[in-house]
Amino acid sequence: MEDIQGKTFEVVIVGSGPAGLTAALYAARADLSPIVFEGPEPGGQLMQTTDVENYPGYPEGVMGPKMMQDFREQAVRFGADCRYGYVTGIDFEKRPYKVTVDEETVLYAKTLIISTGASAMWLDLPSEQRLRGKGVSACATCDGAFFRNEHVVIVGGGDTAMEEAMFLTKFASKVTVIHRRGELRASKAMQNRAFANEKIEFIWNSELLEVLGEDVVKGVRVKNRNTGEETVLEDVTGVFVAIGHKPNTDLFKGVLTMDEVGYIQTKGQSTKTDLPGVFACGDAMDAIYRQAVTAAGTGCRAALDAERFLSDHEDEKVIAEKHWQ
Repeated sequence: MEDIQGKTFEVVIVGSGPAGLTAALYAARADLSPIVFEGPEPGGQLMQTTDVENYPGYPEGVMGPKMMQDFREQAVRFGADCRYGYVTGIDFEKRPYKVTVDEETVLYAKTLIISTGASAMWLDLPSEQRLRGKGVSACATCDGAFFRNEHVVIVGGGDTAMEEAMFLTKFASKVTVIHRRGELRASKAMQNRAFANEKIEFIWNSELLEVLGEDVVKGVRVKNRNTGEETVLEDVTGVFVAIGHKPNTDLFKGVLTMDEVGYIQTKGQSTKTDLPGVFACGDAMDAIYRQAVTAAGTGCRAALDAERFLSDHEDEKVIAEKHWQ
């Protein structure tokens, strides 16, 4: 990346999911010439999703990778520079911030938009990985409607698992919760709602051993952790893993305020972080909604916040190389 070595950019965007690419679009249309480093998973979690039916503007639905390609092409059309590259270090000591990409290229950012997203936690089963997007999902809100009148299982026992189980009952004929303990970790209110729903059944003290099927889910194999007995549920067509998400924010630990899980905390209704000119959007800061459309909305807000920040500081004529001497 010799062409950008040592250069200063108005806006540097870290991450390329719906939030990052929407921020790039808005920043580009504001003539801020943003540069986007797409990270280890260009396009974000949607690259692992097949049909997306709940994003406005796609009445027939769209494949996740195709939607992210559309996002990228639209941002590039207006002047965003989207590059394969992994931001491996940022020096937050002073502005403009010193950004290192792929451990060798150094550039400077007057503003920084963090859109590194979050990653679903998985069970690390080979069968689970093989069938992701083919009946195995980590998002009931995204994929639940594909399982109308079918039997699905959900793995987990916390609030998120119970929320997703309740949501799935709107579509599925039966929802079986597989939990490795003998009681739920969810709040009492969530437990009561789940226990009261006649569509939800529970398999206690058990773990998912295998998702059955070659090209689509055709069942699951479950093991009781107390007795060692294995059971096969042959009529299952969908598996939802709800054991949590981990925001991809390790690079900013000890610098930006985060909650106990690692989601970046922003100020009020804005995308501002603790540091001037640093903004966070998408799943890196949203522990609640985790939807493409809400991520895109925060990406828009981050770009507008960055534009206002730059306007308020336009009298700063900082030359990065001199600033860092």
